[in-house]
Amino acid sequence: MGMRRLPLPSSPLLAILGACLLALGAYAEVPWLTNFEDAKKVALKEGKPLLLDFTGSDWCPPCKLLHKNVFETADFAKEAPGKYVLVMLDFPRTKKQSPELKAQNDALQRKYAITGYPTVLLVDPKSGEAYGRLVGYANWDGRKFLDKLETFSNTPEGKSGSTAAAKIHAAMSRNDFYGTCKAIDEAYPKDKVTAALNKALASLRIEPKNKERALKYFDEALAADDGSKAQAIKSLRVQATGAPDPAAKPEADPKKTAEAKKLEKSA
Repeated sequence: MGMRRLPLPSSPLLAILGACLLALGAYAEVPWLTNFEDAKKVALKEGKPLLLDFTGSDWCPPCKLLHKNVFETADFAKEAPGKYVLVMLDFPRTKKQSPELKAQNDALQRKYAITGYPTVLLVDPKSGEAYGRLVGYANWDGRKFLDKLETFSNTPEGKSGSTAAAKIHAAMSRNDFYGTCKAIDEAYPKDKVTAALNKALASLRIEPKNKERALKYFDEALAADDGSKAQAIKSLRVQATGAPDPAAKPEADPKKTAEAKKLEKSA
């Protein structure tokens, strides 16, 4: 006699469990490729840009947060594969990689001037040029990250901006302040205020104790400003260096104030 199979009871709990299993399945289906040339062929065929994730999967805390809070979310799993060809370029410390894969990733790291992890690039598969660059993890969730990617444009201006950003990051990673300034000037040839502010912040990052140099560039930004950003620049200047607001009036000396009042009365 065969065993009778009882029907499963219908309940909200089963529906919830089913939804969770479907969601988990969606995460697993996100198609990350690891071979760059194969990914490029797919991108050209499907007319999509490449999304390159330079990561240190087994040692880099921000990389792990990016994967957990962005790449493993339902929003990303649902939307990203339809817009981008996803390529993971890993630089692990304990995981084993084939010599071919390691050589490929090292070559791409040099080509795109990757100086920190994680770095996410949007790349035109035809030209191989990057037109979007995000470095680090900025507390994104899946939706915010996707919206941020939408701000990049695959245009000559977008590619130029990404190249300039790469040069700035590369110079800063070498603690080369003057190289950083040169790259900033190339990135902002007509925006003297933004250029000066970036130099001030770069100076503090490369040499935190050199407040005098940073203040010099903050003051350059104030001098170049038309007045519309003055308050924001002063606020950043005070916050970044601890120096007093240049427009603030010095506190009066109580003794001198009392003497002045006496002179006024005797006059």
